[in-house]
Amino acid sequence: MADRGAELTAFLARHGWGQADRRHLAGDASDRRYERLRLGAATAVLMDNPPGGADDPVAFCAMARHLRGLGLSAPGILAEDLDRGVLLLEDLGDDIFTRLVEADPGREAELYAAAVDTLLHLQSAPPPEGLPNLSAEDWARAAGFAPDWYAFAATGTRPDATAFQAALSEALRTHADGARVLILRDFHAENLLWLPGRAGLARVGLLDFQLGQLGQPGYDLVSLLQDARRDVSPATEAVMIARFAAASHADPAAFAAHCATLGAQRALRILGVFARLCLVGGKTRYLPLIPRVWGQLQQNLAHPALAELRAVCDDLLPAPTPDLLQKIEDQCPPTPIP
Repeated sequence: MADRGAELTAFLARHGWGQADRRHLAGDASDRRYERLRLGAATAVLMDNPPGGADDPVAFCAMARHLRGLGLSAPGILAEDLDRGVLLLEDLGDDIFTRLVEADPGREAELYAAAVDTLLHLQSAPPPEGLPNLSAEDWARAAGFAPDWYAFAATGTRPDATAFQAALSEALRTHADGARVLILRDFHAENLLWLPGRAGLARVGLLDFQLGQLGQPGYDLVSLLQDARRDVSPATEAVMIARFAAASHADPAAFAAHCATLGAQRALRILGVFARLCLVGGKTRYLPLIPRVWGQLQQNLAHPALAELRAVCDDLLPAPTPDLLQKIEDQCPPTPIP
């Protein structure tokens, strides 16, 4: 850690920020951490993304430049040392959608409409070359975190997931396996900022997009509207789904099945990821979010198109009662792993 601190200090000195005031800004479920730098009236953000982790700063830079080329507000890259995983970024401020809606719930529809329009613009452009393009079976395997980690944490055994994989693969092939578009994957209120000094779609600041890949049109929409960290009002969710479907000329009934399928896949994966973050990393702060994700899963599985998957999940995955969540927490390492 001392060597890493020296690398960051040297990087800042090389790029004129050696005397900046440094304050912790954020961390997330990955190994990345952020600091806000202040030097006189100027500010910037330091991204510390140590080499060897799951996230690649090269991918972050490439995607940031693609988004900015579309007229969207990803942070500008002020300096970079990709070998060491250090970036100096434009500071887009603190007006994260989550905070703005908490302060004024009446703004939810306005902000989410701007986010939906940003998605539509993003998906209308050709995606960058060379992005991962997973099959329906690959997406189903990604949701295998639910039996492998959530069910395991709840029961102490890893169940046979053969029927789970088959049912989810079939649902994805049937309802969510069409033409691919660029998806950012973590498109939700804590990764979106409001930039009122800019015009049009540039008013939506974008964060956490380095895992962008090819995927289905509804995936980022579901990520936005079925947020693990906050409840989106049912009225806003319905209006935004209709807005997206109308603009993309999708059949409403087919698009509803599309979104339910993607929502189920995403919720299943998140259940497993949150359990794993606790069991492996000692990150218990994600456990209180599990009931919300479970509710979203049940909402999606209620769609008639997912009856088979619902039956499998009912047999495989127990509900996150308070006692069950306590049982999972009791298995976590006492000290979070950095």
